[in-house]
Amino acid sequence: MQRIWIMLVVAIVIVAGAALLAETPKPEPIISHIPRQRVESTAIAGVGYSKRRHILEIKFANGAVYRYLDVSPSVYRDLMSAESKTRYYQAYIKGNYRSMRVRPRQTEQTRN
Repeated sequence: MQRIWIMLVVAIVIVAGAALLAETPKPEPIISHIPRQRVESTAIAGVGYSKRRHILEIKFANGAVYRYLDVSPSVYRDLMSAESKTRYYQAYIKGNYRSMRVRPRQTEQTRN
């Protein structure tokens, strides 16, 4: 009898888990509207910052764009004034902020 109860509970958990996974909405892709300026760097092609939302966006030389959240204006200023933007990024930004990949703007997609 106990075995039947265990099998019933396992079946309920599996069905409930599958239902939750099926209902989980997929996040909308992030499209950037933050203007970026080109920078001299070996790995970074451009940098943009939203003062109002404290969002830093970095376009890398390979074309990937990442958004970093809750970045203070001073970090943006320090990055832009750093002699090596790549080294500053690796030391103070990479791994220190929540990040997500950004889909290119429509105009960028047509150029690529």
